[in-house]
Amino acid sequence: MQPMLMYIHIPFCDSKCHYCSFNSYVDKFSLRRDYMAALLRQLHFEIIRLNPAPCSIETLFIGGGTPSTVAAELYTPLFDLLRPYFAQDVEITSEANPNSASREWLQGMAAMGVNRISFGVQSFDTEKLIKLGRAHTSMQAIEAVNTAYELGIEHLSIDLIYATAGDSKTLLEQDVQQAFSLPIDHLSAYALTIEEGTPFASTPEIAEEKLTLTSWLFDTIISRGFEQYEISNFGHYRSRHNLGYWEYKPYIGLGAGAVGCIDHQRYYPHTAIEAYIADPLFRTVEPLDAAAVKTEKLFLGARSAVGIDETLLNAAEQERAGWLSDEGKLYYKNGRFYNRDYLLSDEIVLYLQG
Repeated sequence: MQPMLMYIHIPFCDSKCHYCSFNSYVDKFSLRRDYMAALLRQLHFEIIRLNPAPCSIETLFIGGGTPSTVAAELYTPLFDLLRPYFAQDVEITSEANPNSASREWLQGMAAMGVNRISFGVQSFDTEKLIKLGRAHTSMQAIEAVNTAYELGIEHLSIDLIYATAGDSKTLLEQDVQQAFSLPIDHLSAYALTIEEGTPFASTPEIAEEKLTLTSWLFDTIISRGFEQYEISNFGHYRSRHNLGYWEYKPYIGLGAGAVGCIDHQRYYPHTAIEAYIADPLFRTVEPLDAAAVKTEKLFLGARSAVGIDETLLNAAEQERAGWLSDEGKLYYKNGRFYNRDYLLSDEIVLYLQG
């Protein structure tokens, strides 16, 4: 059976964060049941399309939007159809927001086999949460993580945002300290980025990254015992779904705007919820040529613990990789080059490409 990753996109949110450019909506809750039914139609199609070599789902990631705004029972038909295709040790992750991840919702998802929850916390500082447009409080975040732990969900992660105007060592250290007081085994730290079409687009000065502060933050997280295995990801536990993307494994994308990639072809469904519900089998196809695949593998490998396979490099690139190794920027092990400083990943790839 062909090993696969699967991503399911839930585009509903109870509020739109000021920085969010994802395909999500706050005014379409009435479409939830129809949308989940459309997901089931697409899933049937994807499974049939992959026959006669059916897939084995190694990891499933439910993202958004906010998956916790959809009642757990509405996921049941999807899980019933998927269960025969799950690998024995499947990792099943769902994102959740602290204000909507109720005990009932967490209990329902755990009962279906969800064994990892990624909470969109972003900060434990009240003023920063308001500035970012988050709908939850610090106490709700703490309670949600602890509830998930009490319910026996095996792997718990939280997101933090940095590079926000007003960030200081004191504020970020308090966020890290609070994070590590919780029963988490993974943490993602993302720099605030300004995207077109978001409320922050009119106030770009809200994003303010200082590389010295970023380096200090990463070192602080690592000093707490979490390994950095990608530019934004740290933990005792490495998300297998994340690693699968960086290893360039094939993946199915279900839902409005959820991209899939199989056999070096990307599949794009409708983005609008109404259009997706009307025709969940629609897709446009983007073939990826060898040069595009190589470039993506270089960037993904340089910014993660996956590294760069030496056979991917031509003679000139291998020579430049050797120079970087001599200078201590890369290190070589078992046929792969690994980056020592993920903050320099883009510069390293551009140098390799000459």
